[in-house]
Amino acid sequence: MSGHSKWATTKHKKAAIDAKRGKAFTRIAKEISVAARMGGGDPEGNPRLRTAMLKAREENMPMDNIKKAIQRGTGEIPGAHYEEYQFEGHGPKGVAIIIKVQTDNKNRTVPEIRTILSKHGGNLGENGCVSWMFDQKGLITLEDTKQDENKAMELAIEIGAEDIRYHGDVLDIITAPQDFHPVLEALKKKGISPSFSELTMLPQTTVPLDGKDAQSMVRLMEALEDHDDIQHVYANFDIPDDLLDSLLGQAG
Repeated sequence: MSGHSKWATTKHKKAAIDAKRGKAFTRIAKEISVAARMGGGDPEGNPRLRTAMLKAREENMPMDNIKKAIQRGTGEIPGAHYEEYQFEGHGPKGVAIIIKVQTDNKNRTVPEIRTILSKHGGNLGENGCVSWMFDQKGLITLEDTKQDENKAMELAIEIGAEDIRYHGDVLDIITAPQDFHPVLEALKKKGISPSFSELTMLPQTTVPLDGKDAQSMVRLMEALEDHDDIQHVYANFDIPDDLLDSLLGQAG
């Protein structure tokens, strides 16, 4: 868990000042379009669209871009037709990896993903080979929290969270998928603004990495996340925080 949470929140911070913001907008626009196509253009009746729009606002995506992405999804304006796929495989030392893809050309995307994995010490497996090792959860991160653990636990129970987990000065609130939005709203009503939030796949167990294996894993994650068709990458590695910070600094 700690590896996943640290990776997600650190990458989120980097994205906020990254020159690749245009790529982040493209990725979010794809998700908004797919969500609108599958569940309609009204976020009140479409939780997936509501989540995508929340992420768009967190990234300061212009409202006009959001509106056009919804309209492309509902067919009101023309646009590319993206299909969703999930791929599974392994990284260094058998780290389990789930890759969520949205693409208009699967025959192009699959060989490219296979090549990235192979280049960084991984391999593409059959669907179902690792997904059983993950659970879908809501992840909400609070930074610089001044609460002690007992008070944080009381708050988590009050707002309907499943669990809380500390690492350093950071508090992770874990929710069931259906409770993700209610818990976010409950936090906002209490004047608490999360630094990071998403519906994610959390690993049940982790694989500790150090040295060259950790370096290879970070390079693999960077390469996968840099691919235009890949929306999300989930993995069960656990790299010590100081080493992960150092490797991300080198990768950046």
